[in-house]
Amino acid sequence: MSDTDNFSGTRPVAAEHAFDIARLAEYLRAHVDGYSGELTVEQFKGGQSNPTFRLTAGGKNYVLRRKPPGVLLPSAHAVDREFRVISALANTNVPVARAYALCEDVSVIGTMFYIMDCVEGRILWDPALPSMTNDERGAHYAEMNRVISELHRVDPVAVWLGEYGKPGNYIERQVARWTKQYRAAETETIDAANQLIDWLPEHAPAYIPERDEARIVHGDFRIDNVIFHPTQARILAVLDWELSTLGHPLVDFAYHCMVWHMKPGNGVRGLAGVDIAALGIPTESEYLQSYLQRTGRGTADNGRFIASSVSAADWNYYLVFNMFRLVGILQGIMARALQGNASSARALEAGRRARPLAEQAWALAQMVKR
Repeated sequence: MSDTDNFSGTRPVAAEHAFDIARLAEYLRAHVDGYSGELTVEQFKGGQSNPTFRLTAGGKNYVLRRKPPGVLLPSAHAVDREFRVISALANTNVPVARAYALCEDVSVIGTMFYIMDCVEGRILWDPALPSMTNDERGAHYAEMNRVISELHRVDPVAVWLGEYGKPGNYIERQVARWTKQYRAAETETIDAANQLIDWLPEHAPAYIPERDEARIVHGDFRIDNVIFHPTQARILAVLDWELSTLGHPLVDFAYHCMVWHMKPGNGVRGLAGVDIAALGIPTESEYLQSYLQRTGRGTADNGRFIASSVSAADWNYYLVFNMFRLVGILQGIMARALQGNASSARALEAGRRARPLAEQAWALAQMVKR
């Protein structure tokens, strides 16, 4: 079964995520403009964190994202932050779904949730884009590059997100946060992860305020977290803002670029070992250069990129950190799977990827030379 089959579309609501539909309909009538009709609910197959549902009523579709039930890690599953950031970005060049309402009253469906538009389009799961031509693949990658560049160009203060995160020392704070998250979710001893926990604080790039400005970072920007137009290489909405905050844009972009380092197979969707030149997909270096030029972090002469604001050592450190952060996320998925409240039926499979990813990150760490 393909990832498209496993993650695309909807299914009946899982028993562990069921709630009172009549109570929800009552809330929608009171808080969502234009809501009418009889409510039906289905659960989206995809997603490992916040359970997500398609709501249909009065000929219109909505999306509900909620915190999962059960014991949760501190600061995780922040659907209220998702609602805040997509509301703030509504009038920018960053495409987001329209946000309708945030419900913090847990008596409605059992956990906090928010309602947004259901944007119809394509979610692409395989970064190799096997059904496309070379020109189409190149256009889709250029569009992803454009959108994340637009995000990192937004002035947080101008969209009332100046206090969406703490300014300064982003990497130091993130390493501490994800170390804490990893320890809280730890389900087994992974030697490579423990080595990374010691290595990351000691090798972090120096904080330079003029260079490391705070921007809105998505935290999980990848090809399956955007909705493309049904027929065009145009993104209609960026999804899954749970990990968004204010931070270093290049660290966020490095997370997006991990796909070039991930070998496909065993539940992993990546480009490592794929003949991307034959597919018309840019190299990681080309993709990074396009981003740097779009965001003004590099310079160009007659269209030729000639300078970069990121060293090889810093770039590799950002990749190592993001791999470790993903290890922490995978440990959280595994912990929820063992508790029986994970949002995806394939959560155990995802959780088992933590060890090999930690080992890959530790191997890459040995290549960071300053």
